[in-house]
Amino acid sequence: MSIKVLIIDDSPFYRTILKKGIEQKSEIEVVAVANDAFDATAKIIKYRPHVVTCDIEMPKMDGVSLIKKLLPQYPIPIIVVSSIGDKIFDAIKAGAIDYLLKSDFSDPKERDGFFNELNSKIISAYRKTYVNKIVKKDVIRLNQKLNIKHDIIAIGASTGGTQAISTILKQLPSHMPPIVVVQHIPPEFSRLFANRLNEELPFTVSEAVNGEALLDNHVYIAPGDKHLEVTRGVGKKPYLYVKKGDKVNGHCPSVDKLFYSVGNTFKARALGVLLTGMGTDGALGLSMLRRSGAITITQDEISCVVYGMPAAAKELGASQYEVSLEMMGATIMRCL
Repeated sequence: MSIKVLIIDDSPFYRTILKKGIEQKSEIEVVAVANDAFDATAKIIKYRPHVVTCDIEMPKMDGVSLIKKLLPQYPIPIIVVSSIGDKIFDAIKAGAIDYLLKSDFSDPKERDGFFNELNSKIISAYRKTYVNKIVKKDVIRLNQKLNIKHDIIAIGASTGGTQAISTILKQLPSHMPPIVVVQHIPPEFSRLFANRLNEELPFTVSEAVNGEALLDNHVYIAPGDKHLEVTRGVGKKPYLYVKKGDKVNGHCPSVDKLFYSVGNTFKARALGVLLTGMGTDGALGLSMLRRSGAITITQDEISCVVYGMPAAAKELGASQYEVSLEMMGATIMRCL
């Protein structure tokens, strides 16, 4: 059976090119296109799509309002395909499961990369919603009191990670050790993401800057096109090392790069968290963290948008504790 997709976009150009690119995958069928929210609602009822792609800036009703109205009635996975803007994070908060930055499609290589990524997100959304109906309740029990003070928390995530990270940070109290984060995200969005979190949280949240000292009650987000690592300088004080570099596991920034540096610098005084995401980035790094004596936690399958990175870590034996998203904050606090 084909994966049925509805495209919502007010631009005839983008509706046409998105339909053509999506249908390059034989298992995906674009069953309808819609030019605004009201057209989309009628076509959802008629065609019953499995996945929806949705623009944000549209006439009559914007994409965020549509998602808020749509999901309570029709719980369909929605992938935002839009131009840059912090409203993307409003869409994720409203219930969209993922997003992708629009391309102008002038470069054939860039166009192919865009549709490879979009089609992978569509397939993952379908499998997560309609195929992987695994129901489980995970309760973590720490059998012994931990006597090690943890001086840093390192978090890695990809697909579905922006909302997961926001959810976890909102579960934590205002006084925390430094938190360093690698989220696979376009460079245009990393600063917007940090700024949005800074407005919502009791921490100081910022895009990481090379040479910046690590401070308690601060969250540092890796720039979308640079690796983020931690190291120690003169006087043994830890600081951030932010640099451009080759992709690792297909990504810059790479979760593995962050985790390796945290393990080398803090050893058993670190806590590593690997969240939802496609691929394997972070699995080897989390394994290294565990060998260094650090506490390692992964997100469970049922609460992941894509159970790729945590699954890879689990297969390596890198995960000490596998917990649901709603239990993640409490688990972190019990481990500190």
